[in-house]
Amino acid sequence: MKMPLTLIIDDEPDIRELLEITLNRMNIRTLSAENIHSAKQLFAQNKFDLCLTDMKLPDGDGLDLVDFIQHSQNPIPVAVISAHGNMDIAIQAMKKGAFDFLSKPVDLTVLRQLVSNALKLSQPNPAEKDRRTRHILLGNSALMRDIRNKIEKVARSQAPVYISGESGSGKELIAKLIHQQSPRYDAPFIAVNCGAIPHELIESEFFGHKKGSFTGANADKKGLFQAADGGTLFLDEIADLPLNLQVKLLRSIQEKKVRSIGDSQEVAINVRILSATHKNLGQMVAEGTFRQDLYYRINVIELIAPPLRARTTDIQELAQHLLSTLSADNKQLQPSLSPQALSALQKYHFPGNVRELENILERALALYDGDIIELDDLNLPIGSDHPKAEKYNSTELPLEDYLEEIEREALNKALEENRWNKTATAKALGLSFRSLRYRLKKLGLD
Repeated sequence: MKMPLTLIIDDEPDIRELLEITLNRMNIRTLSAENIHSAKQLFAQNKFDLCLTDMKLPDGDGLDLVDFIQHSQNPIPVAVISAHGNMDIAIQAMKKGAFDFLSKPVDLTVLRQLVSNALKLSQPNPAEKDRRTRHILLGNSALMRDIRNKIEKVARSQAPVYISGESGSGKELIAKLIHQQSPRYDAPFIAVNCGAIPHELIESEFFGHKKGSFTGANADKKGLFQAADGGTLFLDEIADLPLNLQVKLLRSIQEKKVRSIGDSQEVAINVRILSATHKNLGQMVAEGTFRQDLYYRINVIELIAPPLRARTTDIQELAQHLLSTLSADNKQLQPSLSPQALSALQKYHFPGNVRELENILERALALYDGDIIELDDLNLPIGSDHPKAEKYNSTELPLEDYLEEIEREALNKALEENRWNKTATAKALGLSFRSLRYRLKKLGLD
């Protein structure tokens, strides 16, 4: 098997020698250059698998070299080495396409992990068999084709990715796909809802603790960072992290090390950070409720999960897939959607996005008769197309409350007009008696 070849660029002979010795001991061949001019010559004459470059070079900027290699005919992973604490430069490099970064003085354990991850990019990945992952991330709209292409690109980097989007739009699914298509695919993917952990336990959950470090710590415990070592840590609803933990999280991401509660030693961690929230982090930074330095650190690359109402052409495919899955789970024959039912779904606002579509179809499967789901079986909220509904932020729960209130008022009014005769009320609203009864029960009007 051919030994990998790495290009090392640094104007300090001692650092070049350190990197060469470390990589040679990993059975990796190396060639070295002291400036950009020499590096470009070597790059033109050899086929490299990886490049390690200092940021400050005698004849230019390491960022220019990142650009040069990424836009060449044979792009390879480039890791940049920056002065300790100079995170702004490292972030710029990753935005330009650098694979990862190292801080000086170089931690050899972190270096070896970085090199191993980078060289995995040239190895076969089972997730690459279906590069577009259409069997998982469904939809053929332009928005979905674009997000699949972006997932494929960012999966090849180690840069932190921030996934924004409304509740129920598939942020965790996007994170899983990034992990599955990355060099870390065979290591753990750990997802944590930051808003679901009690504040008094959150530091222990993230970083672990030593036995006896506090009341109730009866044994050593690994934290989420240690559990995800070698893999990916997905921080869902990161906006809910308390400020004191935001500081510690930032340091762990920058130093690539963690310290358990009660431990005197830090340990190196090899984890890629993906994060998400449905809240507006930029606004939270302006309000002082989310740290600006952490925001810039996790938001090196941003992916936006599009809302379902922005890709209505995907609804038919999504609905068929969900009905197939739900029917199989319930061991029942898969029904089809009537044209009227499909049309109604395509016009519906979907404040809860794909998650809400799944809930609507699961409910319809419990209510429908025959082999076709009709419009009436969907039980879409009355007044969902009310013009005032557009005023509300569809990512927040108050919209659902608002729509329920519209529905409650409409039902009350119809019941009063029909002297509380439910059969007449159902007919007046164009509902089946069963559907009316379901709505009344749901809203506490029965």
